[in-house]
Amino acid sequence: MPSLALSPGVELFYRIDDYTDPWTEPQTVLCLHGLAESGEAWRGWVPHLARRWRVVRPDLRGFGASTPMPAGFDWSVDVPVEDVARLARELGLTRFHLVSCKFGGTVAMRFAARYPELVETLSVVSAPVSLQESLGSQIPGWARLLETGGVRGWAAETMANRLGSAVPAEAARWWTDLMGRTADSTVAGIFRTLAQVDIRDDLPRIQCPTLIVTTTGSGLGPVDYMRSWQRRIPDSRLEVIDSDSYHVAAAMPDHCARAVAAFIAGQEDAQAAPAHSPERSV
Repeated sequence: MPSLALSPGVELFYRIDDYTDPWTEPQTVLCLHGLAESGEAWRGWVPHLARRWRVVRPDLRGFGASTPMPAGFDWSVDVPVEDVARLARELGLTRFHLVSCKFGGTVAMRFAARYPELVETLSVVSAPVSLQESLGSQIPGWARLLETGGVRGWAAETMANRLGSAVPAEAARWWTDLMGRTADSTVAGIFRTLAQVDIRDDLPRIQCPTLIVTTTGSGLGPVDYMRSWQRRIPDSRLEVIDSDSYHVAAAMPDHCARAVAAFIAGQEDAQAAPAHSPERSV
């Protein structure tokens, strides 16, 4: 798996899935996973995306195969934002589609506001804009679970709310195992700063077409709350899925991937359509 050296001793790993026709020049879809996950979180999405686009799935700093971070690391939402910018430069990406979920969606929205020249479209599935508003009451309890049971214990204890009631037990175990492979130190460091993350002021600066996906029973906030901040993004739409999961990208990957693929394809097709000049009578 290729990697990018972020600093001495700190590597960011990524995967590239490309099943496009070799004679075409596809655009790139870059996928940002959620907290305590990795690029493997997008496994169920790849078949829907990689036939038309080149798919890049990084393990964000500290997660997956990337280098774990010490508990005292100085985290902020801007750290992964700048890491993604460096990865884009490393891969020679001048414009790309940005797909994201959970905390990766928070990062993606900040990235789109900071680097509008790079983002063709933005898709955000079940992400908070204010961690204090959406999850502030839960973060102290999460920190206690981490102290007593590590990342695996925290993930197992909170998985039912994360994935909802429709996901089978074996899927919940797989996600617990995936998250449980994250270093405790990485998550402990992030937990210290989660409640400070608030990107609401960035929303009006997002210039690209944007799809926001939420659910009827999301633990991140009711639909009206999600709509209230989605409307601050100028060219955006909200899709609501009937589910009690707040990580619907994991709970319903096929449904979400089809919706996002249709959104991206629609934007590309609209750009490729020739402009029609008005008919003239002679």
